[in-house]
Amino acid sequence: MALGGPALGQAGEHTKGDVMARHPSARRVLTHMALLAAASTAILSTGRAIGAPVSGGDQLWVSTLNDPADNTDQANAVAVSPDGSKVFVTGYSSGSTGIYDYTTAAYDAVTGSPLWQRRYDGPGHGYDTAKAVTVSPDGSKVFVTGGSDGTGGYEDIATIAYDAGTGSKLWLARYDGSGHKNDWGLSIAASPDGSKVFVAGYANRASTRDDFTVLAYAAGAGTSLWTRFYNGPGTSQGDQAYSVAASPDGARVFATGFAAAGSTSDIATMALDATTGGPLWLMKYNGPGNNSDGGEDVAVSPDGQSVFVAGDSAGAGLYYDYATIAYDAASGAQKWVKRYDGPAHRDDITASVAMGPDGSSVFVTGNSVGSGTGVDYATVAYDAATGSPLWTRRYDGPVSLDDGAEAVGVSPDGSKVFVTGHSEGSTGATDYATQAYDAGTGTVLWESRFDGPGHDYDDAFSLAVGPDGSSVFVTGSSYSTTTADDWATVAYSA
Repeated sequence: MALGGPALGQAGEHTKGDVMARHPSARRVLTHMALLAAASTAILSTGRAIGAPVSGGDQLWVSTLNDPADNTDQANAVAVSPDGSKVFVTGYSSGSTGIYDYTTAAYDAVTGSPLWQRRYDGPGHGYDTAKAVTVSPDGSKVFVTGGSDGTGGYEDIATIAYDAGTGSKLWLARYDGSGHKNDWGLSIAASPDGSKVFVAGYANRASTRDDFTVLAYAAGAGTSLWTRFYNGPGTSQGDQAYSVAASPDGARVFATGFAAAGSTSDIATMALDATTGGPLWLMKYNGPGNNSDGGEDVAVSPDGQSVFVAGDSAGAGLYYDYATIAYDAASGAQKWVKRYDGPAHRDDITASVAMGPDGSSVFVTGNSVGSGTGVDYATVAYDAATGSPLWTRRYDGPVSLDDGAEAVGVSPDGSKVFVTGHSEGSTGATDYATQAYDAGTGTVLWESRFDGPGHDYDDAFSLAVGPDGSSVFVTGSSYSTTTADDWATVAYSA
């Protein structure tokens, strides 16, 4: 059942490139990958154990994926099964025609040994890119979403459910907006009872172009339950949902992204009834620069009372700052908003937000221009009740150039915060750089870098923490001089 949102004006059209281009690291990776060409079917390599761990940050294993023709492969998201036995990674890998397919793989969480791999080539046999993965609460199913070429030559939102144990495809659901142009799924979440799957992204509609879109499916069969759109009042650009989360009681769904507002955009956050898709509230945030603002990630407090949004917001000087906003989950009333402007007072771009398990702290990470240090990681901890900053930690890599965090996670006991991304090393290219902080003080507990065999560009995009808190899993893209860009998934001792 389709439930349309308010149509408040014509929105601009976005292309596939817009999805990946909001962060500097993503733009650089795309440019780097565009130079590569070849073809074949992807295969999964054997996981490689890296010695016996003795302390936090030690590598437990590394597992890579490369297609036989040594073409482009990139992992975009990682998740761990609730029992901690399996790690699931999704992204894309070049197929026999040299064009990307969805690729999803499962690994043994202890050894990194590959368990299964599945590919999906859409009906248009064009570019198919999975962007997000989640696991059902009982661990029986894995869900992925992204953008997949349809028969008309444009991407559709394609969501797939796999059996977590065998990799067998359980169902496939494609969504083609009424405009029959590019539609993308950018985030996915399962309901706490495992009955529903929620996808957030954007869909092109004939009357309004790209709209903020949330879809709901029955987790068992993939049946469409409802669709909700929002079309902002601006005319120069579209509207997109970047992140989705469900409330702990399963009653509400929250999505954040951006909505057009005149010639600019605002951070837009929407609450929906999880059963019907009916809108509960919509809140927007326009920063002091009255320019482009966008929500990047959303998290819900463990008690379900608050929603936290992290985004990018233009300041008075028109450079971006972190903007972190707390809303009342029931009413949408703004509880607090905090901005972070780095020492150089230039662009500060958020990437990810996470909650502590006791609900007392919120952690935000991203990249921030430093003072004489290039671009750095910047991670900020806030008091969840008041928004008061608790600590800030910046990371400047060994050559003080390009360092950007992409993901943040918290240990199940709430004692540690983990951040990963890319950091330029002594070779002039980037490495994975993963850090652990004391959640209470921000003290650095350990740092681990991964420089792939090609000693070239290695970029981590996603992080997941094992349910027992003993392991951290990081995935992304690692360049090799012989096999081009490959997936690389790394497990660390937490």
